[in-house]
Amino acid sequence: MRTIARILAGVITALVLLITIAAVVSGLINLGRPTASETPDVLSPAEQARLAEFFHAHETVGDAVWPGWGAADIPVIAYNEANAFLVGLPDPDDGWIKVPQDEPRGGPWLPAGDLVDGRPLFRQPLAEGETPQAFTVRVGDRWVASLTTMEWLQIGLANQMRGDLPPVVNLVFPYGLMTSQLVNSSDHYISLVAHEAFHAYQGSTAPERLAAAERAAARENAYPWDDAALEAAWEAELDLLAAAVAAPPEEATAYARDFLRLRAERREAEGLAPMLVEYERQREWLEGLARYAELGLWREAAAGYQPSSAISDDREFDGYDGYEKRLQREIGQFGRMADDAGDGRFYYSGYAQAVLLDRIDPGWKARAFAPDMFLEDLLREATSLAMKE
Repeated sequence: MRTIARILAGVITALVLLITIAAVVSGLINLGRPTASETPDVLSPAEQARLAEFFHAHETVGDAVWPGWGAADIPVIAYNEANAFLVGLPDPDDGWIKVPQDEPRGGPWLPAGDLVDGRPLFRQPLAEGETPQAFTVRVGDRWVASLTTMEWLQIGLANQMRGDLPPVVNLVFPYGLMTSQLVNSSDHYISLVAHEAFHAYQGSTAPERLAAAERAAARENAYPWDDAALEAAWEAELDLLAAAVAAPPEEATAYARDFLRLRAERREAEGLAPMLVEYERQREWLEGLARYAELGLWREAAAGYQPSSAISDDREFDGYDGYEKRLQREIGQFGRMADDAGDGRFYYSGYAQAVLLDRIDPGWKARAFAPDMFLEDLLREATSLAMKE
């Protein structure tokens, strides 16, 4: 017994020592971690290269992801803590318009001197607490994708975590490890730009639908997130969708049928109000399709596409080789969204429905922007037709 006690004491001592060493190392790394953009008044060459590669990839493979999306000329706003940078819109109107509220923000765009992939670059300083946000906005009558720079995305996430953590813990927390889970390469960042660019495409193609889907977010507070039975039902639904995405394409119809049955049973058992059913459907259309485009651009770029020469010196760019790893990580995330309050789960459930539609009805995208046509409606019709064949 004394021998076992000594062994346990030794193991505990070793673990404490390892944790202490890891904390010290993490703390030392954090001392050198930036808390602000290196050149906030300038869009750095690295950020310009990422946007140039986005434009090139979008033009080259975008139509393979969604017909008409690659041909659409979509400018981009990249912003940090102090400035917004507009790329791809000559002689822009002042500021930007927040949608769907149609609220004007910002001021004049100032020429920044550089060209990004042959596109003009402008900037404007941001008022404190005011950003274009990660979504889509309008500049004049043009729909524009909007997202933080990759540098500020990583720094801002770390700053937010640092502010939320208790003292001492915030000194040694491994911020780099956590932020790398959210954006771990230039490839990943470019796919996030694609996500917002698809929102811009939704807005330019079906502005009423985008407005309705975005306004539906106000119903989030009425959704019964804490209902244990609903959470369990959502977990089953999301687990099935994860399996469906990972399954061979020939099994898609069976998975779609089971998904639609589970979804109907969940809503009936919960007595989910029609406005909350619409909330689910609207957010899946908006965010699920944008996630589909986000991953779709990465998938297509990984299949023999030649990146822009502008990105060749970026050591954080992997030539889209990480697509399969990203896909598997996303599949693994499905089940963890069931107890996540907020509309994050709809990114996944909407994405999975789009994948199933690809496998059952390759022509589904022609109707996806039609009024009052939601992903589950298309899936129900496609499944019904497939069963009759």
